[in-house]
Amino acid sequence: MNAASVVSAPDSGTDWLVQLAGSPLPARQQEDWRFTDLAALQSVSPAVATSPTWRDLQLPAGVARLSPAAAAPYLGTALAAVGSEALWPVRLNMGAAPPLLALRVQGEVDAFELPFEASPEAGLVPWRILLVLDPGARLQLLECPIAAPQTSQLLNGVMEVVLGPGARLHLGTLAQGTSNACLFQHMAVRQSAGSELMATTVTSGWSLVRQDPRVVQEQGRAHTQLRALQRVVGREIADTHSTVRFDGPEGQLDQLHKSLADGAGRSVFSGVVQVPRSAQQTKATQISRNLLLSERARIDTKPELQIVADDVKCAHGATVTQLQPEELFYLQSRGVEASKASQLLQRGFCDEVLRDLPPPAGRHQPVAALLRES
Repeated sequence: MNAASVVSAPDSGTDWLVQLAGSPLPARQQEDWRFTDLAALQSVSPAVATSPTWRDLQLPAGVARLSPAAAAPYLGTALAAVGSEALWPVRLNMGAAPPLLALRVQGEVDAFELPFEASPEAGLVPWRILLVLDPGARLQLLECPIAAPQTSQLLNGVMEVVLGPGARLHLGTLAQGTSNACLFQHMAVRQSAGSELMATTVTSGWSLVRQDPRVVQEQGRAHTQLRALQRVVGREIADTHSTVRFDGPEGQLDQLHKSLADGAGRSVFSGVVQVPRSAQQTKATQISRNLLLSERARIDTKPELQIVADDVKCAHGATVTQLQPEELFYLQSRGVEASKASQLLQRGFCDEVLRDLPPPAGRHQPVAALLRES
């Protein structure tokens, strides 16, 4: 691994990030960033820390590393297909130039976890991943970004996924952070006809989280399932902006985004589903369900359908609720103390997403970690 490289002394707390990205910080006047307070970036140390290299990664049968020459025809194509090359977190990642982990998947592969080598160094920790699934390939993969304890870090990951015809990817992200750390993650996916994507993301504990999953069904006739669960407490911010586009007919989307907000935490969700005229007979559902646990917490949610095609079945909806007094009373009347009753109801709320994580997530006890149960 390379030693951490220190960026030239900044004039302000974020100038060095601007320098790396080659672009000013996103402004609150921009629609996609108007709810994202970037003040937490001021405390990140001005250095590019050691990136995960996965040099000693043990890969299961059916998964192989791609050489730079073999990866070149795929690299950047998903970012271009979903139109995200100019997004600020992506520009920051490219400016830091992390080593690339490029994997090709053939056949049916056993579920495995991509271990995250947490750098002990303060600063920006970037990584970049390319997944190419050949026609008919099957993969279950879990990634767990982890910040170093008591260290001021900004973790910044970019993943590109190319799914061949009939390929199926079950991808899970379980990101449990610390109050000193921020997390930016971008996922760009190209889906061929007949492919399936199941992507489940669970985050908690970060000072600031920004996630931008973007998917394009390039010929339609594919299936996309997106699940997300974010928990914020204290003054934490979790912001998710998703985009799914259908470039052909008979595509399907099943999207569910959930959040729990406590203390003075803030949860943001903006989801866009684009159904152009070429995407006839699309079936898409986008639901945002949110649980407000404090009067000081805030939830902003905006599911959005952009439909031009006229032969579609598309629906969206959003709810923001609190724990129901009658449900709490029911549990307490049966001898469950108040705090435990609240915890049980929150567990039930979370389970709908947590059960869709890939099998390796079980050893991390995600529900206990998410709800910070002792």
